Amino acid sequence: MPTAILPSPASEAKGLANVGNEAGSKKRKIICFSDFDGTIFMQDTGHVLFDNVGCGAKRRELLDQQIKTGERSFREASEEMWGSLHVPFDDGFEIMKKALEIDPDFRNFHQYCISNKIPFNVISAGLKPILRRVLDTFLGEDLSAHINIVANDAKIAEDGSEWKPIWRHDNELGHDKALSVQEARSQAILTCEDGTIPLIVFIGDGVSDLPAAREADVLFARRGLRLEEYCIENNIAHAPFDTFADIQREIERMRKEDEEKTAGNGLLAVFNPRANLWRRVSSKTAVPLYATKSAVAGVTA
Repeated sequence: MPTAILPSPASEAKGLANVGNEAGSKKRKIICFSDFDGTIFMQDTGHVLFDNVGCGAKRRELLDQQIKTGERSFREASEEMWGSLHVPFDDGFEIMKKALEIDPDFRNFHQYCISNKIPFNVISAGLKPILRRVLDTFLGEDLSAHINIVANDAKIAEDGSEWKPIWRHDNELGHDKALSVQEARSQAILTCEDGTIPLIVFIGDGVSDLPAAREADVLFARRGLRLEEYCIENNIAHAPFDTFADIQREIERMRKEDEEKTAGNGLLAVFNPRANLWRRVSSKTAVPLYATKSAVAGVTA
């Protein structure tokens, strides 16, 4: 399989800010970022491959534990897991296709984003060729094309003899999700009209999503999984969700509330400045978030 050329972070971030700009409007009030594995799809694409045609579940679980304890970096352990694959891409994908289950309401939510010109971006520590193939298959190529994927690229040999990640960032994470969201926010601000500050929404399921969630104004955490548990344990404002229908309902509520209020008094007018102020005065290790009580209550109900 040919290796895709990875665009520079700055150029890709600019693309994220402009998704849905076909009509010529530069104003972007809401931009969505979502984790992939465990969020859009219930299973982890990498785990499906490693457990079935790679190092096996037992070794993968040991490597996951070493990442959690800090014994090995995410990048180092991941390279071993991806390196354990020796199967052609198409064969590996057939296994994933049978094992993966998409959120039942994601297709409708994605169509909602397209109809309302809300940029939707996947942000993942996985491999872009895999994620794109999965989305093309489950959504169709036309709908999949509306989703930007911010992830690591990969070099995958045609015969499957080598699966090698091409990391977005030269650090122990391989992909610094927080940096990717920061870049997209900076570019989005430049495209907004009348000084509007974009509202960044992040959707996730695991603690590994926290670096990106720190950069968001609104955080949706899949109910019952580790991200929600962590938010509850550490008193981090968030809106739990069961399916993407919950997220769609809340985003629509926020959009309508903002439209009904006069400039300067709308939801976004008070939402973003506070989030930006928090980021200026907070430490790098803290997890910022500002979400209205009504947003959390609305999804819980």
